[in-house]
Amino acid sequence: MSRHSLNTPSGYDLPVIFLAGTTASGKTELALRLAEEFPIDLVSVDSGQVYRGMDIGTAKPPRKILERTPHALIDIRDLESPYSAADFRADARQLISQSHSRGRIPLCVGGTLFYFSALLHGLSKLPRADAALRASLEEEAQSIGWHGLYERLRRLTPDGSEHIEPQDRQRILRALEIHELGGQLGPETQRSGGLIDANISVLKLCLFSSDRRVLHERISRRFEQMLATGFLDEVKSLKSACPDAQETPAMRSVGYQQAWQYLDGKIGRQQFEEDTQTATRRLAKRQLTWLRNDPGWIWFDALNPGVIKAVSGFLASAGCR
Repeated sequence: MSRHSLNTPSGYDLPVIFLAGTTASGKTELALRLAEEFPIDLVSVDSGQVYRGMDIGTAKPPRKILERTPHALIDIRDLESPYSAADFRADARQLISQSHSRGRIPLCVGGTLFYFSALLHGLSKLPRADAALRASLEEEAQSIGWHGLYERLRRLTPDGSEHIEPQDRQRILRALEIHELGGQLGPETQRSGGLIDANISVLKLCLFSSDRRVLHERISRRFEQMLATGFLDEVKSLKSACPDAQETPAMRSVGYQQAWQYLDGKIGRQQFEEDTQTATRRLAKRQLTWLRNDPGWIWFDALNPGVIKAVSGFLASAGCR
């Protein structure tokens, strides 16, 4: 791997590169190729890859690749130690500063789009957690069901619930807690602490598939490969090591909840496989919707045979050599 630097004063006018896209679009492979050609330091933007032991299900790069081309923010947490968007923003800002100080360019690559947003725009100042209110909301969930609690959230704050899934219990609770404590969840919320506030230039690159059928085929092939390389054994090992981890933020990653339910005997093998692939396709759709609604991305078709050359040419023209 090339470890060269730009011939510019440390940190002077150096950009940050964002490389986002749908799941199974080939982001990691492209990032690795770019790291061979440009003075780039890779930073993972993946809410699942931060956790140790979650390797196969999060499509974490193999250990040999990570040794050759390091990715920051991989394997930095145990399952029972939650990692938030605020944690990511703080860690990424520090890594960006360190990279710029060496005359190099940080490339943030992954599919956790809320992390990209937190890093670029910052986060709103929200009220602290309230244990009594949280307990009350959990009691309400036991009474009316989590779907009922989710519907109440949607009625109270449609904008704030837009990117929260009905099965995401932790975020439903936190959103209702924020609302009850007088905080704001919608787009009007004042945010700070992002790269924009620091006047750091950001190049936003998006990798997408122009043919949805091909993307779905890639998702299916990757899932089959995950099963063949021991995904269920991985989840079984996590269950054994952390029997109470099912409700942790780590287990929100697509596939892990479904695998846990299968291993608990709550669903059959066929339903497990169908549910996981359906959830992955839905994730890809949500990612694409988010990216389309977020201005400033430069779009590159992953199905274009010359996509690597196209992205390299763009970065070269932007002065990243």
